[in-house]
Amino acid sequence: MKRFEIEVNPHIPPRLERLQELAGNLWFSWDRPTRALFARLSPGLWSAVHHSPKAFLKRIDQQRLDEAAEDPVFLGTMKRVLAAYDAYHNNPEVAQRNGSELAADDLIAYFCAEFGFHESLPIYSGGLGILAGDHCKGASDLRLPFVGVGLLYRQGYFRQTIDREGRQHALFSANDFEDMPIEPVRAADGSELHVHVELPGRTVHARLWRAQVGNVSLVLLDSDIDDNSPGDRNITHQLYGGDRRMRLEQEILLGVGGVRALRLLGLQPTVWHINEGHAAFMVIERIRDFVAQGADFATATEATAANTVFTTHTPVPAGHDYFDPAMIRDYLGGFAAELGVPVDTLVALGHSGGRHDFNMTALAVRGSRFQNGVSRIHGSVSARICADLWPQIDPAENPLDHVTNAVHVPTFLATDWYETFDRFLGLGWQHRLTEQECWNRVHEIPDQIFWSVRQSLKAQLLFMVRNRIRAQVLRNQGSEAHIDRLLRLADPANPNILTVGFARRFATYKRATLLFRDLDWLREIIGDSQRPVLFLFAGKAHPADEPGQQLIREISRLTQERGLEGQVLLLEDYDLHVARRLTAGVDVWLNTPLYPLEASGTSGMKAAINGTLNLSVLDGWWGEGYDGRNGWAIKPASECETPEQRDQEEARTLYELLQDSVVPMYYRNAAAGYSPEWVAMAKQSIASILPRFNMNRMLGEYTAKFYQPAARQWRRHAADGLAGARTLAAWKARVAEAWTGVAVRDIVRPQARVRYGEALRFEVAVRLNGLSPEDVTVELVFSRPGVDPLHRRRSFILLPAQALDGGEHLYALELTPEQCGKLEYRIRAYPCHALLTHRFEMGRTLWL
Repeated sequence: MKRFEIEVNPHIPPRLERLQELAGNLWFSWDRPTRALFARLSPGLWSAVHHSPKAFLKRIDQQRLDEAAEDPVFLGTMKRVLAAYDAYHNNPEVAQRNGSELAADDLIAYFCAEFGFHESLPIYSGGLGILAGDHCKGASDLRLPFVGVGLLYRQGYFRQTIDREGRQHALFSANDFEDMPIEPVRAADGSELHVHVELPGRTVHARLWRAQVGNVSLVLLDSDIDDNSPGDRNITHQLYGGDRRMRLEQEILLGVGGVRALRLLGLQPTVWHINEGHAAFMVIERIRDFVAQGADFATATEATAANTVFTTHTPVPAGHDYFDPAMIRDYLGGFAAELGVPVDTLVALGHSGGRHDFNMTALAVRGSRFQNGVSRIHGSVSARICADLWPQIDPAENPLDHVTNAVHVPTFLATDWYETFDRFLGLGWQHRLTEQECWNRVHEIPDQIFWSVRQSLKAQLLFMVRNRIRAQVLRNQGSEAHIDRLLRLADPANPNILTVGFARRFATYKRATLLFRDLDWLREIIGDSQRPVLFLFAGKAHPADEPGQQLIREISRLTQERGLEGQVLLLEDYDLHVARRLTAGVDVWLNTPLYPLEASGTSGMKAAINGTLNLSVLDGWWGEGYDGRNGWAIKPASECETPEQRDQEEARTLYELLQDSVVPMYYRNAAAGYSPEWVAMAKQSIASILPRFNMNRMLGEYTAKFYQPAARQWRRHAADGLAGARTLAAWKARVAEAWTGVAVRDIVRPQARVRYGEALRFEVAVRLNGLSPEDVTVELVFSRPGVDPLHRRRSFILLPAQALDGGEHLYALELTPEQCGKLEYRIRAYPCHALLTHRFEMGRTLWL
C-alpha cells in the first residue's frame, strides 16, 4: 500500500508578514527577542522543529496565527523586534566599525567547509564550523564587506544516540532545505543559478543557495540536483563523509566551484580567505582565471597569493589533508592543460616535508602571502610544522603569524546577563565589548545578584539535563527507579551543587577520560555528601573514529560505577543548543587536551564570558587567557616524558586542584549562602576574558594584520594589468636561479672588547652572482649570550657601499652600542624587494 504525503501550510496574516523576513535571516540566531517571539506563538512546536523559524511558520496552526494578528501585546512585541532588526540592518551607527580602513570597493571572500550558526542549519560538525559561523556574525556586526562560501550538505552532520552499552549510533537524516533559513539564488528571469566544475570524464553542476547572516551573505553550493549522476549528487551529501576520492571532490567543488559562484554573481573580492586547507583549490582556480586573461603562470600565481589569507586550525602534521599524487594528477590534469604547465607543476604546489603526498596546507601556504594559526601557542606550533616551506628561515621568523580565536558574544552570552549588565555596566555595553574599563565594572555587581544569575543559569541547565537523561534512559528500557538514582543531584530546584562540564568532540588527544585515571582518588574527592560534585559529559565521535567511540563507551560504563552513578552523566546529541546551555550553566569547564594539540578551543571562552570558571591544561587560548585569578591551570608535563607519564602527572595535578582548591572554594559559604571567593573569581573570569576573546577584537586583528594589507597588496600587484605581479614573479625567478651562487664573507670585524661610547664598524662582502646590491639585504642581529638570538634582539641593516673585485659588493655599518655587558651578534643576507609581502616569503637566507 502506497503512502502519500501532503503538507498544509498556514496563511500568514498581513500584520504578521514580516515574521517571514525574520525567519529568513540568521540574525535570529543571536537575537534572543526574535527567538522568544516565535517561541511565544507555540512553545511546543518551537521545540519540535529544533528552533527553526522557517519550519515553524510552515507548521503552526492557522488559528494561532489569526489570534496573534489580533493580539495587541504580541503585535507590540513584534514591533519592538522589527525596530531592532531594522536599526541593525539600516542604521550605520549600530555598527561597531572598529576603525576599519578598507576601501569602499573592497570585499572579503571567506571560504570554509563548514559553518555553524544555529541548530536549524546543521551544516557543521564542531569547532571549525562554529568559529566560521561566528566569523560571519562578527563581520555582520562590524559591517565588514564580507561574503562567505561553503557547501550545502543534504545530510549535514549526524544526530547521535547512545545505547545502554554506551555504543554511539550515528543517525543521518536528510535536511529539508525548504525548512532551513536559506533560499535558492536566482537570475533576473527567476531561474536558479548553477555553476559547473570539470572532474575526470564529466562535468559536475552545483545549484547556488544563499543564507543571509545579518548584513553578510553566505553562498552555498549543492550538487544534489537532477543534472548530475547519482554519484556526483552525493558529493554534497554528507559533511566529511565518503572515501578519499569523495573528500577530494568535495574540496574541488568548494574551492573551484566557490570561485566560479562568486564570478557568476558578479562579485569581485579584493581579499580571499581560506579557512583551513579544505578550500585551498580556490588557489588553482584563481590562477586559471588570471591565465585566461593573458597572464603567465608565475605572474598569475603571484597575483593570486598577494591578497590571499590562509588560516590553519590543525595542531599536528597528521591532521592536514593529504591526497595521493596519482589521484591529484587525474583531477588536475585538465587545469594544467589550460594553464600551459606540466601537471607536476601543480602537484608540486602541494609537496611538503619530503613527502610525495599532496598536502592541502602546503597548497594554501604557497597560494597565500598571509598565514596564521589560531592562538599564540598554535601559531608557534604551526610555524614549526610548516617550516620546510621556508627552509632557510627559523620557524620563529617565518611568515606564519597568529590571531587567537574568539567567540560571538551575542550568540553565547546567556539572556539572564543582559538585564544585569544593563543595570551595572550601563546601556550600550554591547557596543563596548573590547573596552576593558567597561568590563571592570562587572566587579561592582552585588555578589548576591551575580550569584542568583549564575544559579538561575544552572537551574535551566539541570532542567534540560533531566529531560534529556530521562528520554535516553527510557529509550534504552531503563526504569523510573534508575532515572531517580541518576538524577538525584540534577535538581533544578536545588542548583547549589558544584557542577563540572566537559563537552567537545571525542578525539583521543582531548583525553576525555583523564578525570577517571584514579577512580579511588576521584571517589574520595566527590564522595562527601556535604560537598557533592556533578560531572556532565557530552560530545560526538566521528563515525569512522573507533578510538573516539571507545571513549564514549568507557564514560558510559563509568556512569554506572558504584560511587560515580548519579555524579557522572553522559548527555547524547551534543549540538549548539546543548552547548549554549552547558557553557553558561556549569560552574567549572573542564578541558584536558594533550599539550600542544589544542589549536585554540573556544568552548572555554563561551563558558568564561558567562562566569563559568575554566579548569584547563595551559594550551590553546587558555595559555593567553589564564591570569591566576580567573580559573585554574593544569601545567603541561614535559613533552620529553612518555604519554603514560604525562597522563599520570597531569591527572595528579587535576585531582589536587579539585580536592584542594575547586571543591573547598565552592562550598566555603558565607552567611549569605554562597562563596564570596568563588563569586570574585567568576567575576574576574568575565572581566578578564570577555573583552579580549570576543569577535570584535578578533576581526579587528584580522582586518589590521591581514585584510587591509592584503587589499593594499592586491592593488600594488594588480595595477597596470598585473604589472606588479609580473615584476615580482620575474625578480623571484632571477633570485631563485642566482641564490645558490650567493655567498657572504666578513672583511672588517670589531674588537672583542670596546668602551661604552666607542663606534663599531662592520664590513662584509657579498658575492651577488648577477644580482644587484638592492636585491640583497645584509642584516646585523644583536642579542645577549644564552638568549635565542631571534628573541629580545636588535637588528641593524648594513648598507651597500661599493663594488669589489670578483663580482662581490661591500656592505658596511657603523654604530655605537647602547648597552653594556656581553653581546652576541650574527650577520645574514636575504633577498629583498619592495613588492614582497613578508621579507622571508622566499624562504632564503644566508648566515655568515
